[in-house]
Amino acid sequence: MAQINSFREAGFDSVLEELEWRGLVNQSTDKKQLAEALDGSITFYCGFDPTAASLHIGNLVQLIVMRHLQEAGHHPIALVGGATGLIGDPRQSGERTLNDEETVAAWTEKLRTQIGRFLVTDGENPVRFVSNYEWTASMSAIDFLRNTGKNFRVGTMLSKDIVARRLESDEGISFAEFSYQVLQGNDYLHLFDEYGAVLETGGSDQWGNLTAGLDLIHKVRGVSVNVMTSPIITDSQGKKFGKSEGNAVWLDGSMFSPYRMYQFWFNQPDDQVVKLLKSFTFLPKNEIERLAAVTEENPGAREAQRVLAWEVTSYIHGDEATQQAIDASAALFGRGELSAIDIDTLESALDGVKITNEKGDKVFASAGAGIRVSEAGVAAGLFKSIGEGRKTIKSGGVYVNNVRVSDEEAVLSEEDFLGGRFALIRRGKRALAAVESR
Repeated sequence: MAQINSFREAGFDSVLEELEWRGLVNQSTDKKQLAEALDGSITFYCGFDPTAASLHIGNLVQLIVMRHLQEAGHHPIALVGGATGLIGDPRQSGERTLNDEETVAAWTEKLRTQIGRFLVTDGENPVRFVSNYEWTASMSAIDFLRNTGKNFRVGTMLSKDIVARRLESDEGISFAEFSYQVLQGNDYLHLFDEYGAVLETGGSDQWGNLTAGLDLIHKVRGVSVNVMTSPIITDSQGKKFGKSEGNAVWLDGSMFSPYRMYQFWFNQPDDQVVKLLKSFTFLPKNEIERLAAVTEENPGAREAQRVLAWEVTSYIHGDEATQQAIDASAALFGRGELSAIDIDTLESALDGVKITNEKGDKVFASAGAGIRVSEAGVAAGLFKSIGEGRKTIKSGGVYVNNVRVSDEEAVLSEEDFLGGRFALIRRGKRALAAVESR
């Protein structure tokens, strides 16, 4: 991935100016006060609740904001919510399913490991990891209500956007989720007292929870602190990417492979790619402006998408895994050596060429050694009939593992199944199918 430069090296007067140019600031407290705070060296934090075994690209936005601030000399705290993760913040789609403590504890450690890949963990301002379970678990219900709850007004809590919407729904909202903003507010107060944190960052859908902490600190400590949110990332139809929407793009390679990650970014539309380059990469302004001009002049080249896919995928998974994803994509269509691709990358790359069975489930066509290529092609949905397959083979338009087949009676051998599992049959340049060894 390209070197991550500070705002000065990127040509900006302040880190706030760069974040705004990159579209990473949606809401904030008093801008002048925030700018003055960021002009020095401050401690800030962002919270991540372990409600799944991995973070997703919505969380990646916050990690990128944190990295920008860290590169500018500010001191990051990554709060992995061992306590709030047991409850879950309110969401529009209804009450969360609560996970047991053992699961949440395991996910907490996984998220810490993930976060450590994106932020600097040593040097002058390394990221500090904390869990709100440390200061919340020992708090009694009386302590919570007497020392923290008394500072919150129900009318203000009810006016929070997400709470108001949930109250209007058929399901309503439980007291547990309703209390989430009090817990998050208490986190900010604790981190202010313990570490001097004066800025909390998060997604724009967290605005109500973020301001709860700001109001609490002002009320009990008489100090004005700051909060700042980033826009929620949506697809071209305006749908949020996230686990609650069922379309999460996970940062864990076992849940969303490097190949799929690369293809996700490479397939972004022209009208979105420049915005995504600003938000999800650390490329300097002049390079992004160059790519914007190239996209305008020659969109078919897809240079901006190629750069976006490389930058983001390599930031998440590293250069080697990203290059393997690129090589796999090229090899599938005859521009590389299939045998050099490891079986996991190959299986991920083949995800897009699975066929659907009568139940609507995605499956690979199944075939054994000795079956004719024309028959295997029919099973994989590449030909409508064996006759059509034979005719296409005769005309020189069929390839097995990128090697042209000339014999209409050609059969698949055991050696044709890559890694002992998959044989790729291609018709022409782009029609690709795969069969899996029985």
